[in-house]
Amino acid sequence: MRHHPISPITKPMQYRAIGIARGKYVPNEISQLTKGTICTEDGTRIEAVVLGRLLNLMRRRLDLDKPHLWITYPRCRENNKLHLQMVGVWEPRTFVHSDIVISSKREDDHLPEGEDYFSIRGEVIYICPSTAMFVVQVRQARRLDGKYLGPFKLQINGNISLFTLHHFLALDLRRQDQMLILERYEIIGIP
Repeated sequence: MRHHPISPITKPMQYRAIGIARGKYVPNEISQLTKGTICTEDGTRIEAVVLGRLLNLMRRRLDLDKPHLWITYPRCRENNKLHLQMVGVWEPRTFVHSDIVISSKREDDHLPEGEDYFSIRGEVIYICPSTAMFVVQVRQARRLDGKYLGPFKLQINGNISLFTLHHFLALDLRRQDQMLILERYEIIGIP
């Protein structure tokens, strides 16, 4: 059994954007679970879509009237609003099925990083010191069918050195409202 919802890094220059967010998922239409909103405990409403096997799990096993700790891929949409792609749920005591894990007890799903944690690894392509904001580009791995998915960009709030421009960074972030806030970063190299 995995002890953490975010897999360890396998290569030093591995790109990724993954995180966890607690909230109640409310679908836009009750008959169509794929698009909806995660309503967090701090009152933030984050647009979300459900990907892959999580959809079947939600239909068969999850009580959507309760908040869950969702495993998500973050994206920035129009007006830099956060958008989450939901790929799993982390509650390890009750049920284990491949990479998707569920439970019913909140105390069982405690993580050392805390809630609303995001791990981003990518290239810094823009820095704006006056607004304490920067942009990281994350490249996606080829799909199993060989299709190439283009890179995407994430806007992050926080101060980093201008020296990091065009460098590959490992970033620890925290979600606050609709923003991703920098907590810590490490320069890995030049991509």
